Amino acid sequence: MRTTFQTLLGIMAILITTGCHIKAGDITLVQNGAARHVIIVPDEASKAESRSAEVLQQYLKRMSGATLNIIKESAYNKDRSAIYIGKTTRGNALTKTKINGEGFWIGSDASDIFIVGGSGKGVLYGVYTLLETYLGCKKYTSAPASAPASKTINIPQYLDNRQEPAFVYRESYYPASADAEYLDWHKLHRFEDLWGIWGHSFFKLVPPKTYFATHPEYYALVNGKRQATQLCLSNDNVLRILTESLRNAMAENPDALYWSVSPEDGGGFCTCDKCSRINAAEGGHQGSLISFVNRVAAKFPQQNITTLAYEQTVHPPKNIKPAANVFVMLSTIAVYRHEPISSGASAASFRNDLKGWAAKTPNIFIWDYTTQFTNYLNPFPDYLQIQPNLRYFADNGVKGIFSQGSGATFSDMAAYNSYLQAKLLWKQDLDFQAASKAFLNDYYGAAGPFIIEYLDALHKGLQSSKTRLDIYGGTNAGYLKPELLDQYSTLLDKAEQAVGGNVYLQERVYETRLSLEYVVLQQSRFYGAEKFGYLVPQGAAYVVNPKWPARVQRFVAQAKKAGVTELSEGGLSPDAYAKEWADIFAKKWLNSMAFGAKVNLQFPYSEDYPAKGERTLTDGLTGGLDFSTNWLYFYGQDMVATIDLGQAKNIQRVQTSFLQDARHYIFAPVSVMVETSVDGKTYKPAGRQDLAAVGEEDYTAAIRNVQLNVPATSVRYIRVTAKCLPAIPAWRGAENKKPGLCCDEITIL
Repeated sequence: MRTTFQTLLGIMAILITTGCHIKAGDITLVQNGAARHVIIVPDEASKAESRSAEVLQQYLKRMSGATLNIIKESAYNKDRSAIYIGKTTRGNALTKTKINGEGFWIGSDASDIFIVGGSGKGVLYGVYTLLETYLGCKKYTSAPASAPASKTINIPQYLDNRQEPAFVYRESYYPASADAEYLDWHKLHRFEDLWGIWGHSFFKLVPPKTYFATHPEYYALVNGKRQATQLCLSNDNVLRILTESLRNAMAENPDALYWSVSPEDGGGFCTCDKCSRINAAEGGHQGSLISFVNRVAAKFPQQNITTLAYEQTVHPPKNIKPAANVFVMLSTIAVYRHEPISSGASAASFRNDLKGWAAKTPNIFIWDYTTQFTNYLNPFPDYLQIQPNLRYFADNGVKGIFSQGSGATFSDMAAYNSYLQAKLLWKQDLDFQAASKAFLNDYYGAAGPFIIEYLDALHKGLQSSKTRLDIYGGTNAGYLKPELLDQYSTLLDKAEQAVGGNVYLQERVYETRLSLEYVVLQQSRFYGAEKFGYLVPQGAAYVVNPKWPARVQRFVAQAKKAGVTELSEGGLSPDAYAKEWADIFAKKWLNSMAFGAKVNLQFPYSEDYPAKGERTLTDGLTGGLDFSTNWLYFYGQDMVATIDLGQAKNIQRVQTSFLQDARHYIFAPVSVMVETSVDGKTYKPAGRQDLAAVGEEDYTAAIRNVQLNVPATSVRYIRVTAKCLPAIPAWRGAENKKPGLCCDEITIL
């Protein structure tokens, strides 16, 4: 027997095919502040269905002042029209086919409305879609959603809106995601809600503090010595302890969907005989990892076990396949962001890895990256790549995405990134340009058109400069040249003027401008005594531009107001950034004999972090804790720098500094030696200083200063040799990586 709704649709089809047209009208839910509908829920409503009915009731009341009663289906006497929420008898009858995953269906006939969900929060996603798409409610940040006031509320008749997600896991990691309603509104997940144990988890399950002293054999054999860098995955006791830790954690959190069994961040994998045999047969450390994870998964056949295909385990094993309940989370960390993953040269290896893993398992998640981790505020125009990348993942069978942005801290275009990523994680064939334009015009009001121009200008600057967009880049990229910054700033000036006295919208424009202001401040350190620098000439020396301290303070205050908690991954807070600037302002500029002198390098510096090239060592500027600014970077080799003073001069002291930043594999040199020469051919030793090695597990970024007093003598050439650490320490082990050495300035007095 056909339902009323199906019959009506059939009549409509007949009329249309015979040339007659029915124009759908509106269903009036509330008229002149009086409710005309009730909300119907199943007799045994689930938590999600009850919550969905309450959310809809609250928003309709907020909009109109009317309260729509919530009634169980068996108590409904059909005295008025209804909104059916969830798997009611009538709603189920009208749903044509099974709704997959967390999908939903929004439908209506001439008088009633139906919202039916699939699994999980599908019905709640349907309610929020109804509010946003058909009732004009908006939620762009963690602030309360906007809801238009209207005493009369209408919904179109004959809706048939069915949506199902391609991804079972969808996370966009930005500040707004800390708000529970934002997540539900935009159909997002949060790893804390899905994973019982997340991420790099070996040491959460087998902690070295508990076991290493008495059982070093549980941990990796590295360079012939047991190290607490990773686990020994061929040790049966490790399997036993880890399994027991997992079982206890599962008992405490029975609702978690996923459990991570994954290596620690960094290298130092086990090279014992058993692990090495597996890895040799499987082409790398992924062999012993997948073998071990499969053994764990066999202990928990009803649970989903996840692991990381990342750095040393990124390639698929040659023979082993992940078990049916194992999910592999594949990282895109090596990919540049200025071009699509589907075709970009830097993503070729990733594409091969994805294809290889997909041949072995249908359970693939992606760990993606959409921010610059070295400078969260740095303009990072990867926006146009978000849609093609997510479409590529969906087309290649990926089941879930963790899109890592700046996390809890405010960053470049954070609200925009989060919103559009959420929309595209749900629906990859979204009209991106329309969605982008709608957001920018809604979010910025009258300033919207100028923000659109600003983003377009960033894209054009990126393309014209042929910049490689690196998640570990710096603030001196080609698309951020001062002349381009001026163009961007002019557009934001127009945006500010457009919103006039609207303080609310002005704040949003100010927050957007923070990115440019940060770049200007950082570049002023780079340029120093040159144009665009923070120093101005005073006689034969240089002093701080008197406007700069106030400019820094304004930036810091605005950054804190916007929600900036750290300026880079594990980096400075705004207050610490102010302190760093205060130290720079307090430091007297030294009139070094080497200022502006020619430098010859025996070994080349890294092309990825060129700073000013050789001039970096004699530009009169010292570096901070950001290795991408004012540091000359040498990768895996010594720095041998010869300075030509132009003529013989009496020197007494040579001083320089080096960066220690184990997080980024940068280490101070083993030793620094100074030699002098009159003719540039014959050199005499003038001083040497050995530097103590950094302590194990010390990830603190710090500057190591070197000062050498040399015999007072008349020389023209000074050669400074900094011996690079021979290899990355075992505790920070990373195969196929070499230590970085960073020097900021060679001062000669």
